[in-house]
Amino acid sequence: MEQKNHFANGYTFNRIINGCWQLSAEHCLKGNLDVDDAIYAFHQLKENGFTTFDCADIYTGVEEILGRFVQELKDAGNYREEDIQIHTKFVPDRSILPTINAEYTERIVDRSLMRTHREAIDLIQFHWWDYDIPGYMDAAMDLVRLQKKGKIRNIGMCNMDTQRLKEFVEAGIPVVSNQAQYSLFDRRPERELLEYSKAHGIQTFCYGTLAGGFLAERYMGIPYPGPETRSQVKYMQIIEDTLTWDGLQELLKLLKSIADECSVSISNVAVQYILRQEGVGAVMVGTRNSRHVASNLRTLQFDLSDAQMEKIRTFLSSYPILPGDCFGLERTSPRYLGILLMDLNGEPV
Repeated sequence: MEQKNHFANGYTFNRIINGCWQLSAEHCLKGNLDVDDAIYAFHQLKENGFTTFDCADIYTGVEEILGRFVQELKDAGNYREEDIQIHTKFVPDRSILPTINAEYTERIVDRSLMRTHREAIDLIQFHWWDYDIPGYMDAAMDLVRLQKKGKIRNIGMCNMDTQRLKEFVEAGIPVVSNQAQYSLFDRRPERELLEYSKAHGIQTFCYGTLAGGFLAERYMGIPYPGPETRSQVKYMQIIEDTLTWDGLQELLKLLKSIADECSVSISNVAVQYILRQEGVGAVMVGTRNSRHVASNLRTLQFDLSDAQMEKIRTFLSSYPILPGDCFGLERTSPRYLGILLMDLNGEPV
């Protein structure tokens, strides 16, 4: 499988993007984060061609960690801006959505540039917590103005449903990507989002594909052990509402049999299955430490057969898909909404 992909404008990125949410202060419920090892992993990933990193302005501390990595490359004389791609997000706090303006948006973007030590943001991914609060189109237009000023290279969306993507496209916003939660048991993008996005040249960037680590050998044949991270709290809700824990165990058995046939891991199979769906441009895989580097390489060094893909597809067809479109439950259902932290951005100084 090819390691790289690109937008229609020629901008190139990895099909497996180094996801950095796991490095945020909000992620860990147990254990401590080894930032030095994470940055060591960044250097290894770059050396192996995995040069695209995904973060967000609301991932506390992560833009700064990437900035430290960039500074190390600069100090070593081993840096050109185009050699690595840093994708971040613009996620204004829900509490201030009614009042944000162009000046606020530019200050947030400038803060991201300062934190990451970059000349321009390669891809800004725009998220809006509540569609009932007006202003998201104005904010998107402000991002276009910042793109014309040279502070942003590409504009994408994050957790936007199909209706909102249509609105942005029809308004002339040059949307190149949309980040959506998509995994073997959260298949909401398959309803209409993937088809619409592909038809309009919008690459779908998928997160949650490994469900916070649940799609791995370590969870085979055991009762639910409780969450280790905030991500697992969220993904366990989805498991309960789709496969159930017993169904997950059956899925893990199937994935293990296919993984053994290919001499890879369950996670390699789970990621490649999503990567091979039409309209999927890339998958975010969490990069918390150096142990993940070899796994990313293995995911691209084999090919699932059509028969293996069909086995997985047939198994999944016996289980329900969550209702609604991308991130719909997270906006409307108290159960899903209740675990989200929606005021992490703050006022830039």
